[in-house]
Formats: sequence, structure tokens, C-alpha cells
Amino acid sequence: MADKLWVGRFAKQIDQAAHDFNASIAVDSRMFREDITGSLAHAAMLAKQGIITPEDGQAIAQGLGDILAELESGELQIDPTVEDIHSFIEGELTARIGEAGKRLHTGRSRNDQVATDLRLYLRGQCDCLRDEVQAVFAALQQKREEYPEAIMPGYTHMQRAQPILFAQHLLAYQEMLRRDLDRLADCQRRMNVSPMGSGALAGTGYAIDRTQAAQALGFNGYTASTLDGVSDRDFCMELAAVLSIIMVHLSRLCEELILWCSWEFRFIELDDAYTTGSSMMPQKKNPDLAELIRGKTGRVFGDLTALLTMMKGQPLAYNKDMQEDKPAIFEAVDTVRACLQAAAPMLATMKAKPESMRRAAAEGFINATDCADYLVAQGMPFRTAYKIVGELVAQCIARNCTLETLPLAQYQAASELFADDIFDFVALEACVNRRFS
Repeated sequence: MADKLWVGRFAKQIDQAAHDFNASIAVDSRMFREDITGSLAHAAMLAKQGIITPEDGQAIAQGLGDILAELESGELQIDPTVEDIHSFIEGELTARIGEAGKRLHTGRSRNDQVATDLRLYLRGQCDCLRDEVQAVFAALQQKREEYPEAIMPGYTHMQRAQPILFAQHLLAYQEMLRRDLDRLADCQRRMNVSPMGSGALAGTGYAIDRTQAAQALGFNGYTASTLDGVSDRDFCMELAAVLSIIMVHLSRLCEELILWCSWEFRFIELDDAYTTGSSMMPQKKNPDLAELIRGKTGRVFGDLTALLTMMKGQPLAYNKDMQEDKPAIFEAVDTVRACLQAAAPMLATMKAKPESMRRAAAEGFINATDCADYLVAQGMPFRTAYKIVGELVAQCIARNCTLETLPLAQYQAASELFADDIFDFVALEACVNRRFS
């Protein structure tokens, strides 16, 4: 078992099972780039401040650069038996450059090192997430442009309500995604503050330059409180909350896709590449990707709950509980990114069925409000018009017809204000154009 960074106080090695339980390298090894980037900035600051010699600073920079290149190429493999990625990189560096490597950790703790790495990693993931949300947004825009005039029933309470454009329905999801993009940007802005220099909790006695280190890493500043710097995980909880809202939006969209591609609706058809069949029923074409996205929403909600619960009872400053932040936030990020990457091409290849949409709209009396508005335009109070049109709908149901095909005589029997232009007024296209033109 490799020596720990904290050897010296202890008379014997940690129990192997306890080591395995305590270790985090299986999770935090993905942050090797951020750990090396942070260490490069820290070493450069130490050298500039005269805390280590320029020669040691140069050796550290060269050694870390070599380690990064070899990890990225696969030439160097991360040792899974080491406690964490920070221990692995520092141990590898020291094995290569000797005593200079042991000076890298001067003036810092794993507490501020971990916090820095995590902020850097999640900051980069926010960029990726924004790109992937944009891709889903673009796929929805593509469908809106492909079917600009398709009329469908709009729903409330899952009952046909009023005629709308398919493009208008998709625009609602674009607005949700637009807010998601704003939330990601806000979250990224708040997390982009450097905890470097916080040390274990109380800073360091060395004459470090926190501003230099923060600027070198692209942070907007550094944390005012060193205790908060090492123990703050608000940025994880906030990102998990943003990711949960994104999943709410994806899940709502996928729920509609699942309904719309059923034989009961037949509003859309999903491409074969994004559906599956049945092992028993040869006719089936199942919207499995949409269902999985809907299902994975609960996983992300669970990650948010885990983070909130993990943090709620912790006193200042750092506690080992915080090691559980990474499994939760990494899983949330990975899950949402996978769902976004699946949703974009599924939407881009989706085909709408305007004829089915319009047929459903025509059969649902969703132009009834417009019919009442026709009477209101002639001077009738809305509540009186509402009652008359309700009675006309009942007649249509009894006659198995629609408001578009109900004879004019029946209209005029209900109110002398009706004229033959009522048919133009209640035409679905006219109803939609009055609202969405």
C-alpha cells in the first residue's frame, strides 16, 4: 500500500478494508486535468513569491506537464490502489523529480485543493451542458421550421382545449430550455471563485498571492472566507438543482412524445434509430429512449437530495462527509448530458403527422371559445354566449358533427346574431391565426 499524504502521526498502516472504504480515486480520478492545472498555478505562484526556488518551480511544471501528457495519451495509467487522484499525481511527481516534488504542497491542503479541482471540473461541465441544451433547442427549432402551419389541439387537464400550432407547442419547450441556459450561466458564475489559499480551513502562514493563482485559473476572484472556501458545496447543490429542472423539462417533453407516437394519438413518428421493438410482439415500435429519459429524471432528483442531505448537518469547516459530493454531482452531470445527447437527434429525426393532428383538433370542439367570441363581437355578453355555444356543442355531439359542419339553421335557431360568416370564423386556421399570427 502506498504511503499516504498524511503519514507521520500514525504508527501503523490503515486497515486495508478501511483504506478501500476511505479511498475516492475511483470517483475523483476524472479530475486529473483539473488537479494538474491547479497544481501548476499553485507552483507558479509559490515560485513567484519566493516560497520555492525558480528551479524547483520549473522542475514541478515540467514534471506535471509530462504526467498530464502521459495520462491523456494513455501511456501512464492511474493506480487504483492509491487513496485519491491528488495523492497519485503528487506521488508520481515526487518519484520523477525528487525533493522538488515534495515542495508542491507547500501552503495548501487537500481541502482547498479538492474544492479547487471540483470547481474547475464543474465549470467546464457547465460549458458542455450549455452546448448540449443548445443542441436540443436547435432540434426543436428545426421541427418548428419544418412544420410551420401544422395545427394541433392544445390541452388542459389532458382534454382538448383550443387549437394551436405544433410550432407553438414546441416553442414552449424552447422557452424552458432558454431558462435552463440562463440558470447554467448563473450557476457557473457563482462557482467561478477560487478557494485556493484557504488551506485546511484557516489559510496559510506563507506569503502566498491568492489573486495570482485565481487569475491563472480563470476564476473571477477568490473566496473571502477560508472556512467557507473549503466547506462550501453550494455550487454542487445549485448545479444539481439546475440539472433537476432540466430533467423536469426533458421528462415533460418525452412524456408528450410517448403519448404522441401512440396509435391513440398518431401525432408524430420517431425514427427507427431511436426506438426499439418487442421480443414477443412483432408490430411494436417502442419509444424506449424517451421512456429512459423520463425514467432517469428520478436518478438526478436523487442526486440532488443526496447532496442536500449530506450538507445539512455539517459544522464548519471541512468534514469527510464532503467526499460524497462527487459521486452525486458527477452522476447527475453524466446522466443529464447523456439524456441531452440522446434527445437532440431523436427530436431532429422525428416526423410530425399534420393530418392526424388536424383531425384531432377538428373533433374536439376546440373552436368553441371562438364561436362564443363571435357572438360577443356582435354585442352579446360573454356568459350568455358561453351558454349558447355549450348548447350548440351538445347538439353537435347528438348529430355526430362539428361546429364547422353544423347547419346554419341550427346556429340561427340558437341566436339570430349568427350569420353565414360563422363558418369562416370557427375554421381552425382562422382560430389559430387570430392568436398566433
